[in-house]
Amino acid sequence: MSSNLASPTKSPDEDGRGQGVLAAQEISRLLAERRITTEISVDADQVQPASLDLRLGASAYRIRASFLPGPGTSVARRLSEFEMHRIDLGPGAVLEKNCVYLVPLMEALDLPPDLSAVANAKSSTGRLDLLTRLITDQGTEFDRIPAGYSGPLYAEISPRSFSVLVRPGMRLNQIRFRRGQVLLDDAALRELNASQGLVDGLVDGPAHIAGGLGFSVDLRPSGGTLVGYRAKPHTGLIDLGRIGHYPASDFWEEVHSESGRIILDPGAFYILVSREAVHVPPDYAAEMAPYLAMVGEFRVHYAGFFDPGFGHAQAGGTGSRGVLEVRCHEAPFALDHGQIVGRLIYERMSERPEKLYGADLGSNYQGQGLKLSKHFRA
Repeated sequence: MSSNLASPTKSPDEDGRGQGVLAAQEISRLLAERRITTEISVDADQVQPASLDLRLGASAYRIRASFLPGPGTSVARRLSEFEMHRIDLGPGAVLEKNCVYLVPLMEALDLPPDLSAVANAKSSTGRLDLLTRLITDQGTEFDRIPAGYSGPLYAEISPRSFSVLVRPGMRLNQIRFRRGQVLLDDAALRELNASQGLVDGLVDGPAHIAGGLGFSVDLRPSGGTLVGYRAKPHTGLIDLGRIGHYPASDFWEEVHSESGRIILDPGAFYILVSREAVHVPPDYAAEMAPYLAMVGEFRVHYAGFFDPGFGHAQAGGTGSRGVLEVRCHEAPFALDHGQIVGRLIYERMSERPEKLYGADLGSNYQGQGLKLSKHFRA
């Protein structure tokens, strides 16, 4: 892969600032300017190369249904319609499987009119099948914050496979700030791939670029027959503060295949891995998006930010595979080796981050293959 990094095309705004995803140093400026506010000072490692980790507040509300507040209405006003009881997170509290909770976050926003934002679950959150989505006042979509938004932030949390123990300050989701048009269309993505080599040679033929860089599933590993893990239906509690603590066999069944095919069971949750090892150059970020619904009765990837430097040589990477969080829906579905199941959408950075994912940060998933969340023993 070439070491000559192409800089993204930036269209400066009237004040001279580049369009794109804001880098860590720009997020720090937002904090200094009180565009991101919090009563408890932000921890230094909350600021990631292209995103900010968000922290749970002091309490949670068990609600009877997921909801969006809608135009002209605050989350707090709608909460009275759905609240069942309030939970103090201070001593640690259990969020039970198949229940829905609303948690006010420590951070709030006062964005300028040229900045919008998007949120997503962190990698470890998604790998636990812990559905976490951001809600704002007057919101009509999850995880989308309009330009100029001023107000509080809330996390809706619904554990799907495992009950979890949480405390204030834990980080389940993250937010990325955008100025202007940031997404690469297919033509720009092909050009970037030609100059940077976004996919390592684990697959034959050219990169699949259509609505993003296609991800396919690996069901024929180079060694052995282990292709993934399936969440067990009746397990113990996971304390999200315990890292490298739990034996995987208590929570997961191994999934093996000799034929290059597995059958997904309705309602089951799987951890699989992509065939492709991808690179995110330092001037770009990426987001994993589900593939089109008509390809099958399943959903792939609940967590999806790929920071600048993910899998890239300048950040100590040699390509990193994408871990796929897969949930099957109404009918059993046969998944075959090499089937495209997701897309990686590349975004321009407004400037290169001062630190990159991987070597600069000691990141958990640089150079990853098939890997469970950091809570389980290696």
